[in-house]
Amino acid sequence: MPKTFHRTDRVSAQIRRDLGTLVHAAVREFGLPSVSVSDVEVTRDMAHAKIFVTALMPERADEAMKGLRELTVELRMSLAKAMKLRHVPELHFHYDDSVDRGERIDNLLRDLVPPPEPESDADKGTDKE
Repeated sequence: MPKTFHRTDRVSAQIRRDLGTLVHAAVREFGLPSVSVSDVEVTRDMAHAKIFVTALMPERADEAMKGLRELTVELRMSLAKAMKLRHVPELHFHYDDSVDRGERIDNLLRDLVPPPEPESDADKGTDKE
């Protein structure tokens, strides 16, 4: 059975690539905290796109999101120039905290005390002699 690729999936991937470059340029130009585009979800009618963004400094995520929301119109216009679409979806930025949650879980697992190691067969044999 062949794989099916929906147009919305292809448009999402293209938006993620192009918007990643545009956001990187905006971060440098406007002095925003460093962010990267982690995922894009486009509605079936391609009228709206949810842009999931991850901040490299989670403590400055609110500042980064505020800056991106203020630049939404400019980013959409730049995206329209970069893509060959009749209608570019409205951009809605959302903070993707999955990386932060993953780091928190990783730290919790590291802080766990490792279980005591069971005695090996070689150690048991030396005790009997």
